[in-house]
Amino acid sequence: MTDLVTVNGLCVDVRFLVMGPLENNVYLVSDGAGTFVVDPSQDAEKILAALDGAPLDAIIITHAHWDHMGAAAALREATGAPVIASVGDAPLIEHPADVGTSRRAAACPVDRTVSTGDVVHVGNMEWKVIETPGHSPGSMCLFCIPQFGNHPEGLPVLISGDTLFAGTTGRTDFEGGSPADMAASMKKLAALPDDTAVLPGHNQLTTIGGERRTFALFGDEPE
Repeated sequence: MTDLVTVNGLCVDVRFLVMGPLENNVYLVSDGAGTFVVDPSQDAEKILAALDGAPLDAIIITHAHWDHMGAAAALREATGAPVIASVGDAPLIEHPADVGTSRRAAACPVDRTVSTGDVVHVGNMEWKVIETPGHSPGSMCLFCIPQFGNHPEGLPVLISGDTLFAGTTGRTDFEGGSPADMAASMKKLAALPDDTAVLPGHNQLTTIGGERRTFALFGDEPE
């Protein structure tokens, strides 16, 4: 297991593990009053060890691809934490054999489905749901502003799954992917503040402003 990495300067406490053959970022997010895990790639026992006895309040799956949900069912069974996913991808999480990109994952019940405009409450945090199809039909991001974090001086946070990476977007050539949908999703994310920290499903972290300046993801010309 890769060492647990702490991300400093955000409006909430974030640590992450890099796990699995595709080196997924598995995030543990907390405000001291509640904790959730994002995209448990695999090995629930290692994720539990990283929690170090802290109760788990939710398991959030950004999209129904096997490398983002492989340990979800086992983690749900071990902790009793509810699984939260988008309306669009929940059926594929519950019945992964129905789509090629999730066939390698164990089926996992989804306890709550969400869509754009919904708010996920964990502890005192409030995370706004933004549906961002393109990589999968039901891909979603979650956004939190400092007002609803435990570090009001910290940066706002976007959990982007495989929608937005440093320097690029998620692939659109998988089953259910759509370049047109991805372009529309980028327009949604372009409305976020430049200082928003972006926590992607793979690779290094970035910011909305950094992507706006260095890569024409949002319809702007790069400088």
